[in-house]
Amino acid sequence: MKRIKKYFLILLGIIFAIIIGYIIYLFATYYRLPNYQTLAASNKQSTLLKPKCEYRAMTYNIGYGSYPPSYSFFMDGGKLSVAYSKKSVRQSIAGVTSTTKKVDPDFAFYQEIDTNGDRSQHVNEVNLVTKHLTNYGSVFGQNYDSPYLFYPFTHPIGKARSGLLTLTKANVVNASRHSLPIATDLSKFTDLDRAFTVTKSRVSNGKYFLMVNIHMSAYTKDKSIQNAQFKKLFTFIQDEYQKGNYVLVAGDYNHAILKNSSKIFKTSTPKLTWTNPFPKNKLPNDFYIPTMGLKQAATPSVRNLNQPYKKGRTFVTMIDGYILSKNISAKKIHVHNTEFKYSDHNPVVLDFELK
Repeated sequence: MKRIKKYFLILLGIIFAIIIGYIIYLFATYYRLPNYQTLAASNKQSTLLKPKCEYRAMTYNIGYGSYPPSYSFFMDGGKLSVAYSKKSVRQSIAGVTSTTKKVDPDFAFYQEIDTNGDRSQHVNEVNLVTKHLTNYGSVFGQNYDSPYLFYPFTHPIGKARSGLLTLTKANVVNASRHSLPIATDLSKFTDLDRAFTVTKSRVSNGKYFLMVNIHMSAYTKDKSIQNAQFKKLFTFIQDEYQKGNYVLVAGDYNHAILKNSSKIFKTSTPKLTWTNPFPKNKLPNDFYIPTMGLKQAATPSVRNLNQPYKKGRTFVTMIDGYILSKNISAKKIHVHNTEFKYSDHNPVVLDFELK
């Protein structure tokens, strides 16, 4: 019995040492990028934007190519943590690029696009997208480079480097990354880093067109963090508009854009951290969210990942879209319905003019 007790204590000591070592590793490898970072533009285009000309934008959270309709994600109550295979990731990214070609936007905004990650089978998705969409200039801004996350224990999600990719057929003057406020407690390891990128183009009237690509926190339970993120975004875009610029924000806000979503999409209203109402009352007076026709069409932009997608049964809502300065006229907006074939999101398409 003494020998068994001795071995048991040794085993407990080893387990304790592993846990302490892992905690040290998490804190030692965790880092945030600087609040402001200059970004490089690749494959620059020369097109000069003009007022009174119609342009098209598409925003698409691609779910790092890992969420086909059959997939469920553990953080939403599902079962899985990483993509099925490299092949499945490449198939999803191929679907993303074919969808982009079909929509044919002048500007495309992608969120949750990995350059490397265990969860996405180490497929460089930015390279795949830009390789197949060669008629665009591109700007990539990293959101996070997470340490190896050993959860769920049976199949860890691992390490991931991911971010925001903006494609444009217009000229690029400069581009930058701006950090968003995030939690400073242990939840920073699960909700990860957040930022928005800004791609700036010259307009023929001497003004500038700013393309803001954003993906806000999804799993934080601290509403003060979400409020702080909105405050930073709203302050930035208001300052740029006051300089005389055109400002278009595209992305995933992880907040419900439409009122009475449950009635529109005929679903229940589960209490999720990413379905709080968008704080439209705090939006600067010089900005608006185009939603015309979205309620009538009732095509969702996101599904819950608690189970494989089942039309009419899976919870769906609208959390993706645009914020426009008042010197941009929205002509038409719609959700391009892919039936969530390539991601847990559908792309949202906007036709607009610069006044």
